[in-house]
Parts: sequence; structure tokens; C-alpha cells
Amino acid sequence: MDHPVAVEWYGRTLQFATHEHLFAPRAADRGSLAMLRTVDWRKGEKVLDLGCGYGLVGICAAVTPGVAEVVMVDNDPLAVEFARRNALQLEQEAGDSKNADGKGASGTDLRILLGDGPGAVLAGADGGDSGDSGDIGGFTLILSNPPYHTDFAVAKRFIEQGFACLELGGRMMMVVKRLAWYQNKMSAVFGGTKVTELDGYFILTSEKRTAQSQHATKSMPPKTTKKHRKKMMAQRGKH
Repeated sequence: MDHPVAVEWYGRTLQFATHEHLFAPRAADRGSLAMLRTVDWRKGEKVLDLGCGYGLVGICAAVTPGVAEVVMVDNDPLAVEFARRNALQLEQEAGDSKNADGKGASGTDLRILLGDGPGAVLAGADGGDSGDSGDIGGFTLILSNPPYHTDFAVAKRFIEQGFACLELGGRMMMVVKRLAWYQNKMSAVFGGTKVTELDGYFILTSEKRTAQSQHATKSMPPKTTKKHRKKMMAQRGKH
């Protein structure tokens, strides 16, 4: 059964069709809205919405002034179906004849993919559903409202693989209810995170400042010179 949800965003009333089997089907999720209000939007923004659900975050991003591109991904076929329906509805309201995977009403390039989070984006595939997933990457902003009522496996994958999807200077934002694990994990991968509390939620923002994650750097064995290696081998031979 469909449930209509209305959201006011940048002077527009956006209408979303939802389903009882999807996240927050009766009203717009307050955490997602808090995250959207916290974003410092930049001109030419290239946005990745991880775990897009029926499309609330990604479609709001698509109609935000200055945003150039939005890619939305979810591993639930029902969520992707409704996200595409809502994107198509947005185009029809704007009198645009292009489909849900074409240019958005504000001129934003909008794509909706079926796949397992950033791994699907990095692989350049959307689960074989549409074949329209080429030339994806180099995002300036990742937005995610992870399933924090389960274990941390999904969020861990989103954070670690999301880092690789960002261009240098790009940011990753997550909205959560429980702070400690997410703050520690994002700090470990990105080298730091900013925490904003709004409307009962924590919004974490981390910036990609190096090509390699801090987590990967710390996991690498220390580099040694040839002279040092010979000295170590000699010391081992004495024991």
C-alpha cells in the first residue's frame, strides 16, 4: 500500500510515494531532514545517497540549487522502485519529458541504482538492472542514514568504501542516534569527524584529506631501509 509523504524543501513541496515495507513510510524521517539541513551545500556538488530508500534525501539534494549530480543506491528492489517513481513524479510535475534516470527538474543529473552501497558504485554496476552506471565516482558529498538498529556491518562497509568514492576534499555525512561507534569509525578512516546535534540526532561530517584512508595507513607495516633490514637479520642470527 502506498503512503504519501510531503516535504517542504527550498520553496517547493515535494511529494513522495512510500510503502509500508520501507523505512519511515508514514512521515519524512526527522534524522534525514536534520542531516539535509546541516549540509554546507557547494556549487557543482556531486552527491551519493547511500541507502536511498524511497528517495527522500537524494531527491531533496537533486532540487537543491547548485547541485550538479546525484546518484542514489539501495540494495532493496522495492526501495529503488519507489525512488524511481518519485523521481519520475518530480519530472512530470516540472513538465519535463525525461525519465527518472535523466536530467532532474533543476538541471541535476539524477541516477538511481540497485546495488549494495558504495561497492556497487565502485564496481561501476547497478546490479544489472539498468546498465546506466558508467562514469560514476569522484563524489564531493556522500549522505547516508544507515540502518543503525542492526549491527554495524553495513555502516562499516559504507564508511570504508565510501571513502574511496570521494574526491579529495569531499565530505561524508551520516545521521545516527548512537554516537560512539560511528564517531570512532569515521575518525579512524578519515582522521577526524565533526559532530552536530540537531533534533535529537547526531550528524557526523568527515572530509577526505588524503588519498589513502587513515585506517589503511595505520594497518600498513612500517617501511624499512635496506640497511635496517640487514641489521635486523643480523640481530636475529645472534639468537
